[in-house]
Amino acid sequence: MFAYWLAVRRLHPLDLLAGGLLALGLLFLSTGLLPADSAGAAAQRIAPLLAFLGSVVVLAELTGTAEVFDVLATRVARAGRGSYPVLFLLCVGFAALTTAVLNLDTTAVLLTPVMLALATRVGIAPLPLAMTTVWLANTASLLLPVSNLTNLLAADRVALSSAGLARAMWAPQLAALLATMVCLWGFYWRRGRRGADGYRPPEVRRPKDPVLYRICALACAGFLAGSLLAPVPLWVASGTAAAVVVAAYAVRRPEALRASLIPWRLLVLVPGMFLVVQTVDAHGLHRLLAAAIGDDAGPLGLFRASAVGAGLSNLLNNLPVYLAGEAAVPAGNHQQLLALLIGANIGPLIAPWASLATLLWYERCRSAGLRVPLRSVAGTGAVLAVGGVALATAALAVVGSG
Repeated sequence: MFAYWLAVRRLHPLDLLAGGLLALGLLFLSTGLLPADSAGAAAQRIAPLLAFLGSVVVLAELTGTAEVFDVLATRVARAGRGSYPVLFLLCVGFAALTTAVLNLDTTAVLLTPVMLALATRVGIAPLPLAMTTVWLANTASLLLPVSNLTNLLAADRVALSSAGLARAMWAPQLAALLATMVCLWGFYWRRGRRGADGYRPPEVRRPKDPVLYRICALACAGFLAGSLLAPVPLWVASGTAAAVVVAAYAVRRPEALRASLIPWRLLVLVPGMFLVVQTVDAHGLHRLLAAAIGDDAGPLGLFRASAVGAGLSNLLNNLPVYLAGEAAVPAGNHQQLLALLIGANIGPLIAPWASLATLLWYERCRSAGLRVPLRSVAGTGAVLAVGGVALATAALAVVGSG
């Protein structure tokens, strides 16, 4: 018993949350609170999501170990040539691209420590770089199905391919990026906040293993091309790319292949969330959300859906909120569903628990010794959440009606 208690104490709070949600969901299922048919439908939806999530995180972790992100970050800083405005634009582009083509958790987990280390190497304040990663991890996650688990669910619901979702969301994504850039510069990057006029470009960084570096870079490029152009499921594209990288590591660095690469926490958390939300949805949440979102497919209905998604995401968490909201949106209201997606993706910028990416970001900042001012981060996040969701929803309404 004592050994068991010590093992539990060593677990991260997110591990306890994930295990608790799964146990609660299984309890609901075993007691009949969750109908077996609903649980079966949830299992069918999450199976490909879990396959994608597990393989893409392994791909991202091993790509980070091969120093692909470090080399790219150093090149970004050198390309800025000591100019803060140029560095700002490059960092925004780097973080937005990482979020869009890999996923938001990759940006939060892998890019945050790279940016913090970069701040130390070039002698600049770390908070602006850290805020760039966490905000863009959320606000740059609208464009592709791979960018966010909620996108995968939405694309499946409205039968959109990767290219189809990109065509539908390019304008909202552009609006969200512009709002993020304005808030980042005004709150964190301007001269009065960063405390310096320029910075010292870092030395050239070369990977320790150029072969692994090239294989991982090509695998990521192949994954992106496959997800956008090839008529294959996303989990197949990510699984193939991950298999190539794992094979390369098995030959060159087998000691790096360990069980901890697999995102066990996420693989437990996601089905737990699905089961719990399905249970709550079966006992009244659906009616409340349906009343709040409404069935208006016009501009007002879009703003109602995005506001509900953003507001409830900061009270609960964006993934279960999207899942419940999706069931409340009328089947034919595809634009309203995309508006809900906007709120669930861009809105979770206020509460630390609003998205898993934000929780992971806080954890990375603490491990790096960066003190995050919670009150000011929540306040500035609220400004961006309101402005970004409103602008992105307006863009969706304009483009969708054009």
